[in-house]
Formats: sequence, C-alpha cells, structure tokens
Amino acid sequence: MFTGIITAQGEVTSITPIGEGQDMRLTVAVPEGWLEGAVIGASIACSGCCLTAVELEPTAFTVEASAETLTKTSLGGWQVGRRINLERPLKMGDELGGHVVSGHVDGLGEVLSATPENGSTRWRFRVPAELARYIAPKGSVTIDGVSLTVNEVDGHEFGVNIIPHTTEVTGFGRLRPGDRVNIEIDMLARYVARLREFNA
Repeated sequence: MFTGIITAQGEVTSITPIGEGQDMRLTVAVPEGWLEGAVIGASIACSGCCLTAVELEPTAFTVEASAETLTKTSLGGWQVGRRINLERPLKMGDELGGHVVSGHVDGLGEVLSATPENGSTRWRFRVPAELARYIAPKGSVTIDGVSLTVNEVDGHEFGVNIIPHTTEVTGFGRLRPGDRVNIEIDMLARYVARLREFNA
C-alpha cells in the first residue's frame, strides 16, 4: 500500500526485453540514501505502478514488468532517460498524507490542458468511460502515482489543481497535452459502486 505522496524522482537508465520481448526489465537511478532499508522483493510505486525490486544497488533498483503491465499502463512507452515518480510502501504507523493507494493502475488517462490559476495550475484530464463513473468532485484520484483531489467533473473529463510544490517534486512539470498518464481510482469509490450494483 502507498499514500500517493511522492518522495523522489527516478530516472530510467536501462530497458531490456525479457524472453521473446513481451516482458521488460527496467533499471531506475534514485537519489543517494532513498533505498536505505529496502530489500529484494520490496514493492516500489513507479509513477503509480507497483513493481517488485529484483535487484538493488546503493543508488538504483531493477524491476520487471509483464506484458499485461506494459499494455495497461504507460510503462510500455517509457524510454531510457525518462523521469518517473517514486514512492516506497507505507509502513504501519506512518503518516497517511494522501489517501490509500494500491499501486494497481486501473487505466490510462490523457492530459487535455494545463492552465495557470492564481499561484497554482489547473490540469484537465480525460479518462475512459469505465473509469469516469468512479471519479467524483472532492473525491480522490491517483495520477502517475500522485494523490490528488478532484475539483470538477464533466462527463469523461475532470480537473485537479496542482500547487508549485507538487509540480517541483513530481513529473507534472514535464507533462504536455496529449500525454498519457496512469490512473488509479479511489478504492472506496470502487467498492461503493460495486455495492450499488448488487443493491440495484
């Protein structure tokens, strides 16, 4: 489990196909000390996608992504040099600063626009119909691993406000209209919708 509070930016330093090229092995460079206490098999959220560390170095880790992950997330389009949002898993007793995030990406969204608004930036995204039904004003959503509050919803589109600090410590400053982002809907919204289906 994660919180959607990004604690570091990493850089993809190598990408190697596995087997017949359906799966992929990635190595990510991280700031010194960020992996302190990590062990082989640890979960690491990489731009919102929970991956397992199969190799660890003092300033890098390696993960493997299956064909399923590559097709359902933005990982299939990553290239060497890409900067990604990183978060280590939540520990019992840690402060829950964002919301409960599983690291299981539900689908891809599309960046529509980024408009300066007072001291922050209003971002708008479009998501597939099967995800839009779970996104509600003032609810939570995870975008590329970042826990955010939904400001408004209009059909399959929604907006969030990003403060300068979030822009600086995440990859939001590099996103452009048309880019694809990993979306994880709020776990509570998913279960509420499921209960309503059974009670309908």
